[in-house]
Amino acid sequence: MKEKIYTNYRLQLSDREVLGTLVVRDGEIADIQPDTVSIGQDGEGDYLLPGLVELHTDNLERCMSPRPGIRWPLDAAASYHDRDVVTAGITTVCDAIAIGDVKPTSTRLTHFNPMINAVSEGQKCGRFAADHRLHLRCEVSYPEVYDIVADYGEHPLLSLISVMDHTPGQRQFVKIEKYTEYYMGKYGISRAEMEEFIRVRQEKQQKYAEKNRQAIVSMTQAQAIALASHDDATVEHVREAVRDNAAIAEFPTTLEAAKESRRHGLQVLMGAPNLVLGGSHSGNISAMELVELDLVDVLSSDYVPRSLLQGIFTIVGKLGKPLHEAMKLVTENPATAIGLDGDRGSLEVRKRADFITVHHDGIVPRLTAVFVRGKRVG
Repeated sequence: MKEKIYTNYRLQLSDREVLGTLVVRDGEIADIQPDTVSIGQDGEGDYLLPGLVELHTDNLERCMSPRPGIRWPLDAAASYHDRDVVTAGITTVCDAIAIGDVKPTSTRLTHFNPMINAVSEGQKCGRFAADHRLHLRCEVSYPEVYDIVADYGEHPLLSLISVMDHTPGQRQFVKIEKYTEYYMGKYGISRAEMEEFIRVRQEKQQKYAEKNRQAIVSMTQAQAIALASHDDATVEHVREAVRDNAAIAEFPTTLEAAKESRRHGLQVLMGAPNLVLGGSHSGNISAMELVELDLVDVLSSDYVPRSLLQGIFTIVGKLGKPLHEAMKLVTENPATAIGLDGDRGSLEVRKRADFITVHHDGIVPRLTAVFVRGKRVG
């Protein structure tokens, strides 16, 4: 029976902070004591938090394609991604893998299966330090999206499905000029090509989006898979998500949509980069504004894994919230949203010993150690 003791840490429990001692035995939390002892690892007053739980990160795509036109060997990319999330304090991660895209030459149209296989194999053979799950992001205006995602409906790692519609003129890009600016800059498309691109996208949306959405929603209900809406901008969008039994509202773009989501009991998810940077790159609602109004339930690192930890300390610094309350956005709440709160997401006896230690000098929080099932991995 292997036992380790971590004492003199500021333990972040669900309802309070305690300067105390955490005991780990056989990969689980065996005891939590509200005092310090003379043996074990001395934390010298540093913070000890549950491991972070990430529901939506595109970091695997970045590791696979670190520059335009570059395709890194996928098994290596998946391992790099794992190290990225672990060194950001993330111990459970839903790897967001897009099914379908708005750009005809996008790798998202061809690389989803190799990416899913790389995650599955890495998890199966113990190559990863973090616990990896799958989040399939479904572009509903892509004609084949349902046929593709249906093949993965019973995948053992599938924890979340989101339905997206990036058609110009709505949701994230309700302002056509913002959409044009974003895609011309990202893909080097000329203005004439962009106009044609927008026309084709809007035609496909009219033809395929609703049919695909309903088929995917039916599948999530049949398989009991958590469903998320994406970029809701209006009350009508939220009501559509409620009709579909969505559990999560990813990145609502307006205050109106965030309020309506909360009113109907959806978990509102916002991006930690938006929070850290003080605003949205697309010109949508500020995450901090929603946090100030207590309208955010979950933070996602999106494209910057280290933004999760910095995000909660940003909330603590700007709003004066206790850390044990702010951390729920990246620990307990996301674990609950996908049904994993029974064994992780909080410091409790008999839960997995997934936790992190952090030193904070008042400027930038510094991750000092990461543990998964009681084993130090970072």
